Amino acid sequence: MFDYLREQVSRLIEISDDESPFCASLMVPKRIRRDAFLVQEGEVSRYMAFVTKGFLRSYTVDKKGEEHTVQFAAEGWWITDLYSFLAGKEGLYFIQALEDSDVLLIDRAAYEKLCETLPKFERYFRLLLQNNYIATHKRIVASISLSAEERYLQFLEDYPAIARRVAQRHLASYLGMTPEALSRIRSRIAKRGGKAPGRATGISDRNAG
Repeated sequence: MFDYLREQVSRLIEISDDESPFCASLMVPKRIRRDAFLVQEGEVSRYMAFVTKGFLRSYTVDKKGEEHTVQFAAEGWWITDLYSFLAGKEGLYFIQALEDSDVLLIDRAAYEKLCETLPKFERYFRLLLQNNYIATHKRIVASISLSAEERYLQFLEDYPAIARRVAQRHLASYLGMTPEALSRIRSRIAKRGGKAPGRATGISDRNAG
């Protein structure tokens, strides 16, 4: 599991063979079964999770009981309730496995030790936050300026593998529409000669915000 983490981290920073055992010693592997939770709303998010296999999402539930998906995380991505993780406060999100998933967990103390011992990891996590910031603001602009169909088409362009992998109801909640509305959009696209994605097992997109 750690070899995959090192491979992904090495896209942004270099990790030497001498540094790898130390990094691995700070990580705890965990299997999360499909539909199980890494953390639930109201709990303190004590870990950041790096996904080595599987697919997770974070979401909130409003007063009407409707779910709103905030983030997806597949192989090669990190996921946590960042405010709760950093502040040690009760979290706002549910983080749930959509498939049987394997993750590497790092708690706050280990995270601080990693960054203090190997400052290059501060740059690594800063780059991840920058990418997430860009993706989040792109999503905000889309939500206030694009039609539902345009938001869907933009998502297909940015994250084609996720669109093939995620259930329609979860994708609809991420895009801010009902599953029925998304179904109608896909039907219209198909009638115009476009292709609505099916489900697939592979994923290569990065930084879904």
